[in-house]
Amino acid sequence: MTSNGTNDGTSGGTSGAAGRGTGGGTSGGTSGAAGRGTGGGTGRGTSDLASGGMGGVVRRLGGRLAFGGDYNPEQWDEAVWKEDDLLMRWAHVNLATVGVFSWALIEPEEGRYDFGWLDAHLDRLHAGGVSVDLATPTASPPPWFTLAHPDAMPVTPEGVRLTHGSRDTYCLAAPAYRQACVRIATALAERYGDHPAVAMWHVHNEYATVCHCDHAAAAFRVWLRARHGTLDALNDAWGTAFWSQRYGSWEQILPPRATQWHRNPGLALDYRRFWSDLALDAYREQRDAIRAHTTPDRPVTTNLMVPGYQVLDLWAFGREVDVVGIDHYPVAPGIDAAADTAFGADRARSFGGGKPWLLIEQGANTVYTADRTLPKEPGDLLRLTLAHIARGSEGALFFQWRQSRAGAEIWHSAMVPHAGPDSRVFREVTDAGTVVARLGELAGSVVRARVAVLHDSDSWWALDGQGLPSASLDYHRELRRAHRALWDAGVTADFAHPDDPDLGRYRLLVAPALFLLSDAAAERLRAYVHGGGTLLVQHFAGVVDERHHARLGGYPAEPLRVALGVRVEEYRPLDAELTTPLSDGSHATEWSELLRLTDPADAVASYTEGALAGEPALTRHAYGSGTAWYDSTRLDDPSYAALVARLLTESGVRPETAVPPGVEAVRRHAPSGDRSWLFLINHTAAPITVPASGHDLLTARAIPPAGLTLPPGGTAILRQDSPGSS
Repeated sequence: MTSNGTNDGTSGGTSGAAGRGTGGGTSGGTSGAAGRGTGGGTGRGTSDLASGGMGGVVRRLGGRLAFGGDYNPEQWDEAVWKEDDLLMRWAHVNLATVGVFSWALIEPEEGRYDFGWLDAHLDRLHAGGVSVDLATPTASPPPWFTLAHPDAMPVTPEGVRLTHGSRDTYCLAAPAYRQACVRIATALAERYGDHPAVAMWHVHNEYATVCHCDHAAAAFRVWLRARHGTLDALNDAWGTAFWSQRYGSWEQILPPRATQWHRNPGLALDYRRFWSDLALDAYREQRDAIRAHTTPDRPVTTNLMVPGYQVLDLWAFGREVDVVGIDHYPVAPGIDAAADTAFGADRARSFGGGKPWLLIEQGANTVYTADRTLPKEPGDLLRLTLAHIARGSEGALFFQWRQSRAGAEIWHSAMVPHAGPDSRVFREVTDAGTVVARLGELAGSVVRARVAVLHDSDSWWALDGQGLPSASLDYHRELRRAHRALWDAGVTADFAHPDDPDLGRYRLLVAPALFLLSDAAAERLRAYVHGGGTLLVQHFAGVVDERHHARLGGYPAEPLRVALGVRVEEYRPLDAELTTPLSDGSHATEWSELLRLTDPADAVASYTEGALAGEPALTRHAYGSGTAWYDSTRLDDPSYAALVARLLTESGVRPETAVPPGVEAVRRHAPSGDRSWLFLINHTAAPITVPASGHDLLTARAIPPAGLTLPPGGTAILRQDSPGSS
């Protein structure tokens, strides 16, 4: 079958530091002090693939990348199962995620398990050549659990206890819930640990509901004792001398429940840290129960949501999973969906610090905007699938295989829609499956980036607080914009943690929303610049430390001030509806700051209006062997794009090949270094010619040095051998 956007062959395309708490066991608490995530490099060797990671999965898939999705046969009857077997073969499905929401069927009453139906489906899938990503169903406790343990239901900040009737209705700190999770994970692993259908394990689904109940309060106090040691240290960290909030006993401390006005920011930040640690403890418990009954070549993971759905330190989770798994749904249609896909994929690749990663969920025909659910444009299913694989995914899975005819997600798209297999969506699914089946040689290859966007959960959580000087300060908006400017420039970017000890591997670092910055991270950034790196720091950066205490003596943290050659004395939010011209022709929006040049930094642009007229707005400072830039305002999009383009040029970073805007060029490298694969994806409505040659995996044609022409929406994957390789 041929989908929209395929081409005819002649045109060459076709359609850080240690983790935080060490675990509170089934008591629901956490006992470790909070450490910070660091991330890591994006390269990996073949040893990872041989001993674990995705290596065992790829072997079970016959050397192919993964293709498939969530499969819920319990929603259907035998006639549909027989059709599923046929349609999965047509679509080249080789991996199905099973059991995600099946707790009520697997354990119909406490302690009694019914595996017969699941045995039959695993055997059937295996006989049909489909491997299984077997899930623990703990994201949706069954009704019997709710009735037996009402104290395990989550409580909102306003004190309302939620009831059964949806998914994610649980409290991670409730002992009964944690014990039940370990029991069912153990029972599944004991029965299916060596089942030939099982290729990998999937713990839970999209952690984690946040709760404010008494169980959560008790676990929070345990975590706080481990982190702060004494009440005096906690009171100092939280600044409780303000508003008469000093705590005289641990029992006085509560979660950040609804209050009359602003909450204590130190408490709110620590609760975010605590809840992420609690979720990680819960994951570890199930993971370890599974590992006790399965072989190392069956990796264990969970599916992380990006970017802000989960209150989790994704760097910490990246260290604990065997394979980084993500769910990604674009938040806008068209070219914005392509950029958003790259954003999610680059983050997923980065969180594992070199581990393999896998797209566990995407929508076959789903784009979630703020107020509507839109269908994908014809051909987007293949283009966005390949965009994830281009950026390192070891395949592409969907939610779900067959669109539900009843239930809360009846309108969520699926590989087999309500319309059935005689539909545009299923035809595009089969086209994508055919393409992915040709890409097995990419397994274990890596993506290398020379640019990174700094990303820290603490900075996000701190900026997502109350009482800030402007409502326009939004962490993920700035993170996305920084990445989008690099994507528009045709450059593949990693994300990196400010505490990463190996930042020097990047030629350029962009720090878009570095509100919270530790002394250690500030020193790392200073050393990065001094050692020859190029750093762009954006407004309202480094203004609080890791305890959420304001920096005194001017912003940002002192080591970073030294590198930047500036000191921020005060901030002046601007009218969000207005733009202010700068002296270089660019424009400022939403924010401004009064700067003082402390070392002879150059004022690249100055304010031209208002109280800051004539004062520096954008500065550049040569420091050591590198260069540090400071942007004291929020440049409008064209001005920001121009600045990023200039920094890429000055730092010597160029795209993989010359392509016009809206065309992706991303490269995966063989670990041996003798071969690479250049992905070319045309997201535009015009044909484009690309000066690249090689063997196109999608058309099985040799592309000559003169290059190839991609039609509107067309794709190509060029195998290119390195000079001197055989």
